[in-house]
Amino acid sequence: MYQGLLHLHNVGRWVVIILLLAALIKSISGLAGDKAFTSGDKKVGLFLMIAAHIMLLIGLYQWFAGPWGLQNIQAQGMKTVMQDSVFRFWAVEHIAGMLVGIILITIGRGSAKKNITDKAKHRRSFWFYTIAFILIIATVPWPFREVARPLFPGMGH
Repeated sequence: MYQGLLHLHNVGRWVVIILLLAALIKSISGLAGDKAFTSGDKKVGLFLMIAAHIMLLIGLYQWFAGPWGLQNIQAQGMKTVMQDSVFRFWAVEHIAGMLVGIILITIGRGSAKKNITDKAKHRRSFWFYTIAFILIIATVPWPFREVARPLFPGMGH
């Protein structure tokens, strides 16, 4: 089950990134054209939030049940985990960055429900989604990153 969820989590990242880009484009378009905050804007934000929360649940399962999160901290000790860049990434940095990113997505989505002007909704969404995008992109274990090598064992130094 862990391996299947790992693959689902890997594919799900693209869903979140694509929806996040779509939400950013819609908010930029709304700001640039001084457009109304439409039901389409709300739906993209809702689908983004749902996808991000599903990835969070899958990621939390992996962190607790998989070898790179809690089990690694328990086996190695927090001091050892924090001294190793790969262990630290998986035990702390990835989950913290994604959690903050998902919180920002949720707050950005909540902006659509506020009783504020449409321009303010687009502006708030833009900033929350932009910061979330930067955090998520920075803490994804891309195959070219050193921290991703345990997931892609064929990649040497």
